Amino acid sequence: MAVRSGDDREGFFGGAPGPGDDRAPAEAVIAEGLRGARPEEVPGRLCAALVDLLPVSGASVCLRSEGLPVRISASDDAASYLAELQATVGEGPGMLAARLGATVLACDLTAGHDTQRWPVFAHQATAAGVAAVYALPLGVDALCVGTLELYRGTPGELTERQLRTARRAAGLLTEALVTLPWKENAERGDEPWVCGLAADHDEINQAVGMIMAQLGADAAEALDRLRGHAFVLGRTVLDVARDVVARRTRFDGDL
Repeated sequence: MAVRSGDDREGFFGGAPGPGDDRAPAEAVIAEGLRGARPEEVPGRLCAALVDLLPVSGASVCLRSEGLPVRISASDDAASYLAELQATVGEGPGMLAARLGATVLACDLTAGHDTQRWPVFAHQATAAGVAAVYALPLGVDALCVGTLELYRGTPGELTERQLRTARRAAGLLTEALVTLPWKENAERGDEPWVCGLAADHDEINQAVGMIMAQLGADAAEALDRLRGHAFVLGRTVLDVARDVVARRTRFDGDL
């Protein structure tokens, strides 16, 4: 099902654009949503703005890292789960967008090409009520630092205008990640703002370290074991990591 090009939410942009250019009104609305935002609030506010402006149900922001993407913001629990699902199964539009540094549009996870590209992810995502995902890279030139991911519950494409809006938001988010101070009020010793948003990833890293010690394995093998165990149980990597950290699950005996 194609998204109708005249979606009335686009009227939220405000005043009429100049000839052949709608950049100013789109950026104005997004900028208004960011007005007065502290650095750590920027990803969340952008996610919320895009859910209001576009025919999508949710949005999330992930940083690229070795092994697993690091989710730093999500508009709701479903968006958060979708990001964690890709981290668990090791595939999906967001992970491909980060690897290629290019936009990846999965317009129908219920049938066709998208189900063949990511069979495990597509099955799990549709079971959770997600039928389409649009992943945009965050970065400058060839450097991809993360992804902005949008999802919806019905198959369909975004219009060119809607994609332009999403790409402008990705540009603003890239600027925030690259240029905003990662440590506010450094003289007071406050923690870096991005690190505060990525606290869940610290639990995964801690769990990987504990599994390395239990198995005498390297980080890659420990992460694979964590992922595999989560997949078998139908849980996310983060859920199992929390059990490992709490010593409810060990990997040096029967699982």
